[in-house]
Amino acid sequence: MRIKPLQLSLLLGPCMVLTVLLLIVPLLIVALMSLTDWQFGAPGWNWVGLGNYVDLWNDTTFRKSFANTVYYLVIVSVCSIAIGLSVALLIESHASLRGFYRTAFFMPVASTLIAMAVVWQFLMHPTVGFLNEMLSWVGIGPQNWLNDYDLALPSLAVIGIWQMSGLAMVMFLAGLKNIPVELRHASLLDGMRHPLDRLLRVTLPMLGPTMLFVVTVCCIRSLQVFDTVHALTQGGPNKSTEVLLHTIYSEGFAFFRMGYAAAIVLVFVACIFILTLIQQIGMEKRTHYQ
Repeated sequence: MRIKPLQLSLLLGPCMVLTVLLLIVPLLIVALMSLTDWQFGAPGWNWVGLGNYVDLWNDTTFRKSFANTVYYLVIVSVCSIAIGLSVALLIESHASLRGFYRTAFFMPVASTLIAMAVVWQFLMHPTVGFLNEMLSWVGIGPQNWLNDYDLALPSLAVIGIWQMSGLAMVMFLAGLKNIPVELRHASLLDGMRHPLDRLLRVTLPMLGPTMLFVVTVCCIRSLQVFDTVHALTQGGPNKSTEVLLHTIYSEGFAFFRMGYAAAIVLVFVACIFILTLIQQIGMEKRTHYQ
């Protein structure tokens, strides 16, 4: 049955209205705000044009937070995808206790991150933390995980990997379920006896759509890191864990520089758009759909 233009407009109308009201209009407001010097609670404001963006370019705190965000994105995304895929393959290959492993690895995703951050803060405590206790067993001295300039950001990345690996695992398990069993049987008949051959020539190519989705989701969620930074380090020590979202929060709600914070928001949105576009263009050509 052919849908008429009027019927199509009626079907898409509510969705389009919500998209405009909830996405496009707020983004336009933020874009206009980024061209002003408006401060939260101030009675007036002035147009500054691209002045906020020029200040961003010269702001060492912004450059540091941008570099930290990129570092966190690369480490957490790559490790989470690798661990999630490995765990999904191991769970799928063993029928016993499959439900238990799924629940155990997915639990960090379902848990409240702030509550889990408190647990990690205790684990990484410089004097009574369990991690330092484990290091003492092999003769290594205690480490100040969250207050050391060189260790703070990698420590937060470990927490991010711990949380996101379960999400990647669940999505990879769903993708593995969609691989036809006949392909695996055919690969055995073709002489692919080694599991690594079947993984590289059958499993990974068939996981192309799932891989594209997992990479996109993990990268975007890594860019959105805020909870652990705000709860554990507040961007310190000496801005070593400052990330874009925490900078937006600090500029907008601590220093009340809403125009400046709006400029950072637009840079953040542009990063997400460019990253997603690169992934779609780069990986779409290598993705095989059934």
